[in-house]
Amino acid sequence: MQPDISIICDKTKLDSRRSKGSPDLIIEIVSPASASMDYIKKLWLYERYKVKEYWIVDPMDRIVMVYRLNESGEYDKPAIYIEGSIRVNIFDFAIDFRDIFGDMD
Repeated sequence: MQPDISIICDKTKLDSRRSKGSPDLIIEIVSPASASMDYIKKLWLYERYKVKEYWIVDPMDRIVMVYRLNESGEYDKPAIYIEGSIRVNIFDFAIDFRDIFGDMD
């Protein structure tokens, strides 16, 4: 799997060519061709390999779904955003929804 965006906070997981271990955050941008992969296969795979946060960004419907690992190592039900601020737990800050999709007016 090659995510659209991946963030790895631990420098020891990186070498000159790739990551050795799971990213801390993965963001997938949904397209009609990739929807089943992003919502089903990748969700299962990223949970299995303990990716702390998995974001599914749907630019067509302007929705962001955020899955976060719980203490049991499983994803909770996703937080679904259609506006407002989206919390990035691995960095303890928020991103304004308009910064992802542009001004909604």
